Amino acid sequence: MYNSRVLSVKDCENIHNSSMEILSALGVKIDHDIVYRKMLEAGARPLDEKKRIVAIPETMVRKALESAPAKIKLADRKGETVEIFPDGPNLFWGANAMCMAYGKKRELINSQSFEDITRITDALENVYAAVGANVNGCPPFSRDVFAFRMMLENTYKHLRPVIFTPDGIEAIMEMVNIALDGKSMADNPIFSLGYSIVSPLHWGPTCMELYLRSSGHKIPMMVNGEPLAGGTAPVTLAGAIALSNAEILSGITILQVLEKGRPSVYNLGFAHVIDMKSAISLSGSAECALLAGAGANLAEYYKLPSASWVSTESMVVDEQSAFEKTLNAFAHIANGVNIIWGVGQVESQLTLSLEQAVIDNEIIGQLKRVKRGIEVNRDSIALDLIKRVGFGGDYLSTEHTLENFKKELVFPELVSRCKREAWESSGSKTMLERAEDKVKELLGKKKVNYLSEVQRGKIMKVEKKWIEKTG
Repeated sequence: MYNSRVLSVKDCENIHNSSMEILSALGVKIDHDIVYRKMLEAGARPLDEKKRIVAIPETMVRKALESAPAKIKLADRKGETVEIFPDGPNLFWGANAMCMAYGKKRELINSQSFEDITRITDALENVYAAVGANVNGCPPFSRDVFAFRMMLENTYKHLRPVIFTPDGIEAIMEMVNIALDGKSMADNPIFSLGYSIVSPLHWGPTCMELYLRSSGHKIPMMVNGEPLAGGTAPVTLAGAIALSNAEILSGITILQVLEKGRPSVYNLGFAHVIDMKSAISLSGSAECALLAGAGANLAEYYKLPSASWVSTESMVVDEQSAFEKTLNAFAHIANGVNIIWGVGQVESQLTLSLEQAVIDNEIIGQLKRVKRGIEVNRDSIALDLIKRVGFGGDYLSTEHTLENFKKELVFPELVSRCKREAWESSGSKTMLERAEDKVKELLGKKKVNYLSEVQRGKIMKVEKKWIEKTG
């Protein structure tokens, strides 16, 4: 297996010590009275009562890390489960956005385009989870609930809602109970949550309310540091990492204070770098790949699962989107990131593309083959076969080839692997054009509804209740 660590163990120790100094000297702002009080009761030291700033001692952080599980179980609605752990499986997920790309133009995501991307996600074999989005056309304060209901209808895969209001999580948990027919959420983690700190060092009220209201069910929570190197964090990557690490450790500590043993995913990989020419927040650069790798290395240092994000600055599906996404995805796999967001995403995480999603699926398939490496044993070396075939023979017609080629070789659908004559006779199509055909094929299939009529009726009542409450 490939492993190209960004940070050594000594680097991790240095960053940890710097982060502990940040948490003890500066502390973090906890913009929520109940959570603030609970942190004080657990051992945090008040630095500014009015602003709710607390210092977090290292003993408190260590205690939280000891209670956070090193392995986290995730599930889909077909009953399949997977465990994630440091340097364990790499699971690629969809991504949230505001817009959908159509060629060189974009439109705000609406219910139809969100259904389309969810169905595409459902069909892609290398994508593990579907992610919510900002769906235009429904009540603004109920978009998280609306999108979650659509995901329940259109995919069986693991679900990651995007929370916009504290009330949203309560509605979503009601829907999950219905989808699970009353089975335990802790034993059937078909969805997970997450939220980002407001960098630098400010836990906002929506996030703290989400942590509080979702406690008690062992729902996996992704703790996101999202520094902007050169903007909300030092421009030096080590400085941005030290700051973000302090933020993430404070978030994990808060989670464990509220619910001991809650599954916590360490996510430094949502970090960005500001482009000094355009002031754009980058998500597909080499520096972002390094930050993601560093996050995975630190997560392993703390014995926690990790997460990160792969995107591109390209506005469209093109050569730039291909090379930036491949570069970053490879860095994620090489450093052992467990949860990798961004399938289908372009334009610095603002926009989704159906065609990019199917291309990303192919990129992931090839990278998974690279990670799998080469199996060396008596059968794979095939020494007896080599002796038998001898000089000038052929291996194509042998039983050994027939038995092994499917597990040894990858067969991508969109990559051109033919002679020019065959390529020309089939329309001389580019990879993007083949991706467009694939999208049409997938969306042209009969729609699958993953909810029973009874479940859908109950869930629609929940949605209606919360829309009326939140407006």
